[in-house]
Amino acid sequence: MKQSLQLRTSQHLALTPQLQQSIRLLQLSTLELHQELEQILTDNPLLERLDDPLDHSVRLLADGAINNAAASAPANGEAPAQPGQEAGAEASKAEGEGADASDDGADRDRGEPDGDWGGEGGGARSGDDEDGRPQLEASGVSLREHLAEQVRTTGCSMRDRALAELVIDALDDNGYLEEPLDDIHARLPGELDIEMDELRCALALVQSLDPAGVGARSAAECLALQIRRMPGVPLVTRRLALKIVEGYLSWFAQREYTKLKKALACDDEDLREVQAVVRQCNPHPGAAFGTNASDYVVPDVVVRRAKDGWSVMLNRDVMPRLRVNTLYANLLKQGKSESQMGAQLQEAKWLIKNMRQRFDTILRVAEAIVERQRNFFSHGAVAMRPLVLREIADTLGLHESTISRVTTQKYMLTPHGMFELKYFFGSHVATEAGGEASSTAIRALIAQLTGAEDPKSPLSDSKIAEMLGEQGMVVARRTVAKYREALKIPPVSLRKSL
Repeated sequence: MKQSLQLRTSQHLALTPQLQQSIRLLQLSTLELHQELEQILTDNPLLERLDDPLDHSVRLLADGAINNAAASAPANGEAPAQPGQEAGAEASKAEGEGADASDDGADRDRGEPDGDWGGEGGGARSGDDEDGRPQLEASGVSLREHLAEQVRTTGCSMRDRALAELVIDALDDNGYLEEPLDDIHARLPGELDIEMDELRCALALVQSLDPAGVGARSAAECLALQIRRMPGVPLVTRRLALKIVEGYLSWFAQREYTKLKKALACDDEDLREVQAVVRQCNPHPGAAFGTNASDYVVPDVVVRRAKDGWSVMLNRDVMPRLRVNTLYANLLKQGKSESQMGAQLQEAKWLIKNMRQRFDTILRVAEAIVERQRNFFSHGAVAMRPLVLREIADTLGLHESTISRVTTQKYMLTPHGMFELKYFFGSHVATEAGGEASSTAIRALIAQLTGAEDPKSPLSDSKIAEMLGEQGMVVARRTVAKYREALKIPPVSLRKSL
């Protein structure tokens, strides 16, 4: 075979570092974006941030006094100029290196915390506060600390207190004792000579503490402990409630009222009184002492009603304001810096450009969604129309994967609440008129029907499917059951009441 040289022309897609960064920034959530940005600011000295995420916070000194320097910082969002930055400011503006990543550089008004706490300065003393220090929030008390403090006030012996604290340490976060007493007793050293009756007495002591129900070994025991200590309950109702939770709790939970009335020889009025008592109980008595902080979602876009329809705007509070450091940029122009800083300068410019592109893409996608879901914003979830990613992608000239990245973990604040952008996309269900209905609208109708049903005669899945068919929506019973479970609506047997 003869060898020869041939010249061919072909095209292929190459993922440049700039494109890879753009894709990565686009798929990050707001929290992940700011975490990524903080790492980049640490690694790249040529990039600086104009807005301080903590500029609304009160800063304290080592002795707890207010930091006046932080409290009196400029309110226009501009960072203090560093030495040497003024010299290169004009040159940087000429090349656009000081561009703002959130908008065209317009400053935003910021409300700064008031640093005056009733005196001449942050550390000044006032009449009702000796050192003028602000009151900081105290740490929460855990369930074990709360119970141990009560044990110390009972006046029991040191041995009984130690056994009670041993039982307390074995409780879970909900206040239940999941480990059997026999296992706890087996773990104790033999030289302590602790009898099983002593451990039972320690458990009884813990179960007498507040909140009622702690130390229970099952849900039935937890409810029984609370019912015994519940004030204002008639004796007959208390006895019947204890019988039900201790022997017939599964029937009561499944609302087998016919079996309960036959087994306990009671009527509907007695069961209604018992039901009211049980509903006052807390099946997780220790959950109130949990330390899990609530997670709050910050919207990326905000939708508001305007004169001619609905307006979509970006949430500027989540948009970082970036620029290239003018001091280092001026040194680069004069050739007084290392070549490595040239690459960092280019990376800083890429980041600012990609940050702009990220928010611009989010805004375009949000506007396209609002344009197609106008009925939702006007009438609610029942007016949601079917929508797929391809429809938005074809409208904006983007790929479906880009739309998927934009709508993942990005949130929109609307008059109806906070929703992820993916919420507005859903499959369709055929109608008798030949049209299509969104699955989101079907779920909203199911929630409306079950919310307005008669508690004594709740709607079955077949009845709901029939009622939807009367409105022109062809939905199978299995589909109704699937949507009902997605809405966390119990089945008809668990929704029935006396």
